[in-house]
Amino acid sequence: MADRPLIGKRAFVTGASSGLGHHFAHVLAKAGAEVVVAARRKVALDRLVDELTALDGKASAVAIDVCDAGSIVAALDAAGDIDILVNNAGVTNGKPVLEQTAADFDAIVGTNLRGAFLVATEAARRMQTRGQGGSIINLASILGLRQGNQLTPYAVSKAGVIQLTKQLALELARFGIRVNAIAPGYISTDINADFLASPAGEALIKRIPQRRLGKAEDLDGPLLLLASDASRYMTGAVIPVDGGHLLSSL
Repeated sequence: MADRPLIGKRAFVTGASSGLGHHFAHVLAKAGAEVVVAARRKVALDRLVDELTALDGKASAVAIDVCDAGSIVAALDAAGDIDILVNNAGVTNGKPVLEQTAADFDAIVGTNLRGAFLVATEAARRMQTRGQGGSIINLASILGLRQGNQLTPYAVSKAGVIQLTKQLALELARFGIRVNAIAPGYISTDINADFLASPAGEALIKRIPQRRLGKAEDLDGPLLLLASDASRYMTGAVIPVDGGHLLSSL
């Protein structure tokens, strides 16, 4: 039981078709949770379910568009009672601010911030009704705490996710619902692979005190802490996982 702290829990992971969401699904399943994986790409989710069940995990898949309130309701209806929400769905681009369009801004903030709000509040309503509390884990970023070139809409969205986390934590604590956030530094994933391979990306790595990129597994400890009862007295926390990047000199 000590090495499987999530036995008897059901977790819902958005953006699970690739990248960190795919990885988080494996981590939660290994810890004993029944995992409901959600994203727009149902075919990729079905492959993930096959992977998890092959490892003796319990998993199912639902399609979701986090920008569509009706899709969120349908997905959570299909998932059933959940104890853990990992609000992971996110997008970005790498364009200078003067080339960012209104459509760019709306797409990024709409997915990363509005989507996080819609999924978290719909899940929280169900947790409140059920009366057994729950844990909501939002994926923020150190770019919600500092700045980075050519990432203005993304940074704004993640700053919003951090404030959203704190606001929800304040209002939902009375229902036993904890809301915390993980703020990764640069983790090598599909979403940033091109940038990190560029000269600008290589220069960025040199500014990280640990002199390396993060790996997906570097987030496992914070994820399991926040998902489990080990963090039962934590809410409104934002945990940077960045190799010291936020500490680097200006």
